[in-house]
Amino acid sequence: MSGRLLRRVCTAAVTAGALVAFSPAASAVPAPSEPGSRSVAELLTDLQRLYRDAERATETYNATEEKLKKQRAEVVLLDGNLAKARLTLHDSRGAAGRLARQQYQGRTEISSYVRLLLARDPQHALDQGHVIRQLSLERAETVERVVGNEKRFDGLAREARKALDGQLTLAGRQKEARDAVRGRLKDVEELLASLTVGQLAELAEFEKSGEAAAQKKFMASGALSSGVRRPSREGEEALRYAVEQIGKPYEWGAEGPTSYDCSGLTSQAWEHAGRPIPRTSQEQWAQLPHIPLSDLRPGDLVVYFPEATHVALYLGDGVVVQAPRPGAKIKVSPIAANPLLGAVRPDPGPPLPQGHYTPPKLPEGAMEGADEGFGTPTR
Repeated sequence: MSGRLLRRVCTAAVTAGALVAFSPAASAVPAPSEPGSRSVAELLTDLQRLYRDAERATETYNATEEKLKKQRAEVVLLDGNLAKARLTLHDSRGAAGRLARQQYQGRTEISSYVRLLLARDPQHALDQGHVIRQLSLERAETVERVVGNEKRFDGLAREARKALDGQLTLAGRQKEARDAVRGRLKDVEELLASLTVGQLAELAEFEKSGEAAAQKKFMASGALSSGVRRPSREGEEALRYAVEQIGKPYEWGAEGPTSYDCSGLTSQAWEHAGRPIPRTSQEQWAQLPHIPLSDLRPGDLVVYFPEATHVALYLGDGVVVQAPRPGAKIKVSPIAANPLLGAVRPDPGPPLPQGHYTPPKLPEGAMEGADEGFGTPTR
């Protein structure tokens, strides 16, 4: 299959990957198969598994990247402190060296003051004794300062070496995570390339039916409360930012402004709103306050899959804004487009007053396109 043909058909193909394997309604849709080939349901299961593997690897890459950023910052800070400590140590050693030379050359004030102590004038001797004590204290402090600065310098040097070792270790892990993502996406590409045009068309139809059934069942379950909910002021800003990104491509590891992955979109949206949140979907799920789905309001984060490997922003009326998968674009999707894990709220503040919130206007075609896709990794 040519690269151009693959790109044309794989959007339809991979749209089938998100919900069908999990949707109870999927079994109601016939799963035709061609002689000697796997059924459509089996193909969907394989594609969905491969995409989950890729997204899990992507979030691992993102988490490693965040740790590496912090480690690099620590190395830079320690290097700066080490340079300052080196200058301080140099100065204090210089002072100690001057003191040693003075004593060696017999030019210290102490020797002359000792002679003065033998003078016949007791008061003069007492005055000079005070000076001698003061000089002795100052010189003792010089030696003590040298010793203290040497210890501080040695400690900083050890910390800097340890931080650098940590940076190198994380860089190695990042490369492993990057290679894992590329490997998973290559697996998806190979599976798609093995399908016929007929199978791809069946996958698209199968996915469409399954997603619609899953969304209908979810909305009928009463999991979402009725009525219009209003976001907080920051939640409104985060949501409007996300809506402005609709149509931009998904790219694993990307945080904008031209492309995003799922948690790159959610973290940047809330960063834009002035409330930084963790970078990865797992950390967003682990660290942000959980809320029941019945309490969802626009701007909240909806988290998917048992491992919390996917995340989207709730728009309202049972839909979310999300960066779905490689090859797809940021779009508005049914909230049940993936198996729900739960929801979290980055901003626990009060909602906007009545009449102070107008839902953002969606661009044309915001809900069109596949929730699954395929794209060659670019990083």
